[in-house]
Amino acid sequence: MAAKPLMQRLAKWHIWLGWLVGVPIVMWLASGLFMVARPIEEVRGNHLRVETPEQALIIPGSEIASDEARLKEMRVTMQDGRAVAILTTLDGMTSRVDMASGDPIAPLDAEAARAIAAARIVGGDAVRSVTLFDASAVPFDFRRPMAVWQVALEDGTNVYIGRDTGEIEAVRTRWWRWFDVMWGLHIMDFSEREDTSHPILIVFAALGLTGALMGLILMFRRRKARVTADA
Repeated sequence: MAAKPLMQRLAKWHIWLGWLVGVPIVMWLASGLFMVARPIEEVRGNHLRVETPEQALIIPGSEIASDEARLKEMRVTMQDGRAVAILTTLDGMTSRVDMASGDPIAPLDAEAARAIAAARIVGGDAVRSVTLFDASAVPFDFRRPMAVWQVALEDGTNVYIGRDTGEIEAVRTRWWRWFDVMWGLHIMDFSEREDTSHPILIVFAALGLTGALMGLILMFRRRKARVTADA
């Protein structure tokens, strides 16, 4: 007999807990459904990048790195048929130099950024605007501290091209931006969309798990009650 009041209290707690965690559970399920509705490669815009054949890297004798350069990283790639070194110094400055001569390469201008988008992105010639953003004031859908050209296309896609790297750093489709919103809802980080371990998320996840376990217990109680009534 003592078990009955306990189960009744458990059922009452389960109802109140359901009201408390119902909204975040719906939010998790809805955002999760949205995020799995399309392949992640399509969300990232990988399907828009034009496949270019690999070029053999030719590096004539050139002394670029030195003690005075204070390099943190050097990445070598082929751009416009020539070997280019993308240099990052210890203080975070990025620049490009010609591997053959060691001569610095000027930062990209708007026309060069437009040309790169047209050549390397499907539909990249349908440009709505080209805007330069400083490293300290990049758009929210880029979120990396580097100077970039935003080539906004007519279909809503934003192509981000590094001013000092000459490379496509990111492709943000309209679907990606909605995906980003849903990801923020899913992890309950509405500002930075990066923190997957914070007190609010942990508390609501724990409450949701508790509610689910209580529901399982109550399910067996209701099943037992039906069996008794049938007897």
